[in-house]
Formats: sequence, C-alpha cells, structure tokens
Amino acid sequence: MDDEKGFHPGELAVQRRAGVVHDAARLVGMLDAADLRGGAARFLAERTFLAITARDRTDRLWITPLAGPPGFVDVRGPADLLVHAVPPPGDPLEGLAAGQQIGMLALDPARRRRLRINGRLTSADDRELAVQVDQAYGNCPRFIHPRDLEPAPAAGPATVRRGAALAPADVDLIRRADTFLLGTSHPTRGADASHRGGRVAVEDERTLWWPDLPGNNMFNSLGNIAVDPAAALVFVDFATGATVHLSGVAEVDWQDEGRGVRFTVEAVVVGPSLPLREAS
Repeated sequence: MDDEKGFHPGELAVQRRAGVVHDAARLVGMLDAADLRGGAARFLAERTFLAITARDRTDRLWITPLAGPPGFVDVRGPADLLVHAVPPPGDPLEGLAAGQQIGMLALDPARRRRLRINGRLTSADDRELAVQVDQAYGNCPRFIHPRDLEPAPAAGPATVRRGAALAPADVDLIRRADTFLLGTSHPTRGADASHRGGRVAVEDERTLWWPDLPGNNMFNSLGNIAVDPAAALVFVDFATGATVHLSGVAEVDWQDEGRGVRFTVEAVVVGPSLPLREAS
C-alpha cells in the first residue's frame, strides 16, 4: 500500500456522486494504520471463517473463503497476522504467490460482525500465510444474514470445473444465495474483500447485477471499481459447502435513485467445497 492517507480519488468520486462526502468524512479515521491488539485480536482469535482477495499467478483477481478452528487467524503483533490455512487444491488461489497485496474479511455471521483487513502477503507456503497489515476496521452489520456455522468433515479430492460462463447449476446456486463475497483492487492501495447481502440478478450466462444497498458510505468497493474494474465474487451454498468463484470486470450502474453494480464474468471455477456448514 502507498503512503497516502484517507480516501483515494475513486472513493471520493463515488461519495460525491452519491451525495455523502460529509457522512464519509466522519469515518476517514478508520483508515489509519492498523492496530490488531485488544478487541481486534480477541475477535480474530475466535473466527473460523476468513475470506481473502488476491491475484493468481496469471494476475487474475479472485476472492476465496478459508476455514479453520478458532485460533487459525493468529495475531502475532500490532500489524502482523499469521493465517494457518491456505487455498486448497483446485481453488483459483491455490499456490498463492507472496509479495502481493491481499484483502481479508473476518466474518462472524452468527453475531453479524465483520472486520476488514488489508495488507501485504509477506510469505506463503503450503500451510500458512503471513500478512503485514496496513488497515483493519469494522464494517456495518446491516445485511449480514445471521447463521451459525459448524465444521464439516473434510471432503475427498475436489472435482473442479473451470469455464468462461455460468452453467445452469451455477445460476441456480447464485439465485438461491442470500450472501456473496466481493473482491476488488486499487493499483496503489491494494486488494480488498467485502461482504454483500441480498439477492443477485442473473441477466445471462455472463452477466450479473445487484443493487448497492445502504451502508457506511465509505464506498471502498465501488471506489476501487471506479478506478480498476477488475472484480471477483464467490457464492457459497452453506447447506452443502459448494462454491462458485467468479472473476471478471464490474461497473457502477448509476440510476435515478440509487445505484447497482453490473458484473461481466470472464472466468468461473466451481469447487472445492468449504468445510463449514450452516447448523440445522
């Protein structure tokens, strides 16, 4: 991440068009240097679910969920994090390369809490990821669908399907989902991972659209999209663990009232499954 402070020009442009510059300005202090001690460390120590946004070895942006027992997200210092999990075989971020910017989202859906973390992936091997954290801040709990997640038995070798368009089964999973995870990136500020609640409209096998629901008015994701359209989505069926990863480009769709996001699919990866299930 660069040394600039505050919101970047893309975020400011979206805030101006939405008419919320003054509302957002009250929150700019959240973007100061990270300090993972105290409440943030306790929150992370309890997590079993973490989403990460990064680029694969072809420079394509993806977002993927990781799971582990409490403590797998390990705070080692005020700005140092060790994640005792890596993307599994078949995942679009398998073999994640160190040295790049990474965005993370620690999510507690049962209590509707989330912590957004941005930084640099300083090392990565086949067991863990080390991150030097630049920013860490909480987000609005609105639109987090409350659910209790519990560990599921590890699945066998994943059957992975790759393509450039949605299959009928993918469309079905997406239309049933009440939640998805969104990855975006900025050329100098780095990668970002965020949560989106609500339903997504599937316009065709390569096009999705969703409304931008009211939030904290910071517009981190939409601000990134305004500068760099690369985006990534992942949908999870929490009853089965099935996942649909998408990578492509997004644009903000401004309307007379409100706005939405239109996403064009460029790459699809289906599988492997997430080893967490919604408790019955």
